[in-house]
Amino acid sequence: MHNVNRLRPNTGVPLRTATLALHSRRVTVPNYDRSALTPAVVHIGVGGFHRAHQASYLDDLARTGASMDWGITGVGLHRPEMKKALAAQDCLYTVVERGPGESNGRVVGSLRRYLYAPDEHAEVTTALADPRTRLVTLTITGDGYHRDALTDEFDADCPAVRHDLQGPGPYLTAWAYLADALALRRRSGLPPFSVMSCDNVPDNGGAARRALVGFTAQRNPPLARWIERNVAFPATMVDRITPKTTPAATAAVAETFGIADRWPVLAEPFRQWVVEDSFCNGRPPLEDVGVDIVADVSPYRLVKTRMLNGSHCALGYLGILLGHETTDVAMRDPRVYRFIEQLMASELSPLLEGVADIDLVDYRLTLLSRLTNPGVPDALSRLAARGSTKMPSYLLPSLRQARSRGLPTALLTLAVAAWFRYLRGYDLTGRPVIVEDERAQQFSTLARLGLSDPRPLLGVREVFGDLGDDPEFVGALECMMRVIDQRGVSAALQTVLAGRHGHRLQEGSDVAIPSSA
Repeated sequence: MHNVNRLRPNTGVPLRTATLALHSRRVTVPNYDRSALTPAVVHIGVGGFHRAHQASYLDDLARTGASMDWGITGVGLHRPEMKKALAAQDCLYTVVERGPGESNGRVVGSLRRYLYAPDEHAEVTTALADPRTRLVTLTITGDGYHRDALTDEFDADCPAVRHDLQGPGPYLTAWAYLADALALRRRSGLPPFSVMSCDNVPDNGGAARRALVGFTAQRNPPLARWIERNVAFPATMVDRITPKTTPAATAAVAETFGIADRWPVLAEPFRQWVVEDSFCNGRPPLEDVGVDIVADVSPYRLVKTRMLNGSHCALGYLGILLGHETTDVAMRDPRVYRFIEQLMASELSPLLEGVADIDLVDYRLTLLSRLTNPGVPDALSRLAARGSTKMPSYLLPSLRQARSRGLPTALLTLAVAAWFRYLRGYDLTGRPVIVEDERAQQFSTLARLGLSDPRPLLGVREVFGDLGDDPEFVGALECMMRVIDQRGVSAALQTVLAGRHGHRLQEGSDVAIPSSA
């Protein structure tokens, strides 16, 4: 976790409204009157990604001078550190875009207010019920949608939901706050706000709808029906690599730009936002600042989640097992680079041909360039976290689709084998690996129980579905895990990249990769 108190003294001028003129000599600062911004957006889950992505687009919109109608009120559900950092600097913060050999800074001003829900429960509800609020946006991670892994429906029995259903706030979920506010708006005759998910979850608009309606139906069925009829849930596709901010990055911002920012954001220059044009209470003119407004987001989201997020999963587990710590360092390893390149080219891209109006070759080359960018050294531990949610969303669908079509899956199978090996909680030298996952205890126990046998983990059907019923895949995965255990990740990479399927790895070895892989 980023420590907001570790900034060294005398390394920069504190960031706040009164110092913007001074900072404008070295970075771009808001050219508009922030006090004139209408607080029409409430965003729940203010982390680095939101601040580098959605908030930066709305800052761009205000800078055009065409619209001051879309200022942001931020809401945090779980951690007070962001409140402390932003309150000290008038909700201003720095976004530093880092590419190879370049670094550009800007101060973002679209965030006007920040509320920490556990301490400001009533204020959060008031902000959501405010007639000026027309749009609620979310980055609460995939776990925040409380989806049943088998049915994809809302799971009303999870502990956080049960807590929120039992009494008044403070709440643990976003859905309880939204339900309270929409009940107030309905009673007052006010129109509802749109609810727009900006999370990387399949069908994020539908996921948000199912979560809010599902929660509300447990407590107030008439309100749930009203929400279904009147609230819009536009789907989105979002993309920008935004690593966690470290104390070293904070110090570098102070040294490079002279800004003592308690919690800056680092990001790659690339950013993309595709939004479904489906709103119930107006929308910001995002097309004026480069956002694609479309009738159907799903083709764009499918390409992005399969190619980027799926590759992220594979890169995280393989890189960690090889002893790497960040994406750029891992991608400088020729074995890893070639694996990711071939994974995209030979096993992921063929599944996506004709899906969207996207040049898949150009998209793949852009992704490879982004992943090798030394300016944003994304921690592999971040990519590897929450695998029980990410893998069934991003990588396993490609594996399942390819197998159903009889297409090659050796590289995808190795990615799964690396995940299973990571789940044991120690690397190939025996050093501990922290498994960050809400199901870490269960999955690590199963991984250690099976060792090179994948069947115990594959038996978790709400994650793996019927993959465990595919004997050819199970056999290929078991062989891949044995290669990793007996000869290491490098040997496994060499084997799949050389296409040496169906014959022995070395003289006298009892490990072979079946041709079905």
